[in-house]
Amino acid sequence: MAADLPPHFRAALDRRACQALTHWGVADQRPELLKYRENAVFRVRLDDGRPAALRLHRAGYHGEDALRSELQWMAALGDGGLAVPQPITAVDGRLLVALPEDGAFAAQYADVIGWMVGEPLGESGKALALPPERLGTIFAALGASMARMHDIADRWAPPAEFWRPAWDADGLLGERPLWGRFWDCDSLSSAQAAGLSALRHDLRRHVAMLPTPAQDFGLIHADLVRENVLVAENAVTFIDFDDAGHGFRLFDIATALLKNRRELAYEAIQSALISGYRSRRALPDEALSHLPLFLVLRSLTYIGWFAARPELPGARERVRRYADETLTLAEELALR
Repeated sequence: MAADLPPHFRAALDRRACQALTHWGVADQRPELLKYRENAVFRVRLDDGRPAALRLHRAGYHGEDALRSELQWMAALGDGGLAVPQPITAVDGRLLVALPEDGAFAAQYADVIGWMVGEPLGESGKALALPPERLGTIFAALGASMARMHDIADRWAPPAEFWRPAWDADGLLGERPLWGRFWDCDSLSSAQAAGLSALRHDLRRHVAMLPTPAQDFGLIHADLVRENVLVAENAVTFIDFDDAGHGFRLFDIATALLKNRRELAYEAIQSALISGYRSRRALPDEALSHLPLFLVLRSLTYIGWFAARPELPGARERVRRYADETLTLAEELALR
């Protein structure tokens, strides 16, 4: 999405990035804008020449406590042996820097994290350009790393001030879901709104009836889409913990699978991911049988996300498309 931004806004983002980098003592460079979604993410250079990632956080999306907690969990995962970006302190020792309001931007936070080697697994909306055997290896590694992440999270004792959002029943289906009221968006047709409202009530009932094995709940990444999984040889790395929080572990699995459902090799992809996960952590068949529910729950989140960001190219069209896709998926998986 970075390439679609208006030139004047791109220039303002570059100036804002250089403003942030003064706190790390490396403002004399031209940051490379990589992504503009929840955050503006830039590739930058530290004073020793190492690459790093500068993040300008979306104003008002996460508060200071939530952002600091994200960095603390990333550090804990690194301490546990998982290869994830590690926070890099500013010159004064802070992990998180507050940037004041100026003419183009509201007050927001910035941080710098370590650069991770690898290429994104893929891009949403484009077929994966890898042979099935290679995909099997990658998704097995993804599943094993995901299970390891969940294990580390279960062992870790967060500090007292730790706070991250909850992807629980209310966070997904309540009156104010984390990514917006997906059944109540201006872009929806009346039929879509009615269908999504009915589906929401059906899904709340399904979540309330989940058996104990499917209720595995704790810290999750919550956004393991293709762009957030880096591949290097046979290893995978997770990036972008911006939406990490407390949630169902099946939600993490569903997120990694949802955008791959139209791949010709999907059955092999799902099998490899589940096998990789089970190589490190228990996932009973009784729990796995509820994966369709979490695929639909994940699909719903995209509707509210784009509805809340009308400035993004094609946002209204995507809201309607994701609504149709979610309603169709729910019918396919017998959840309507």
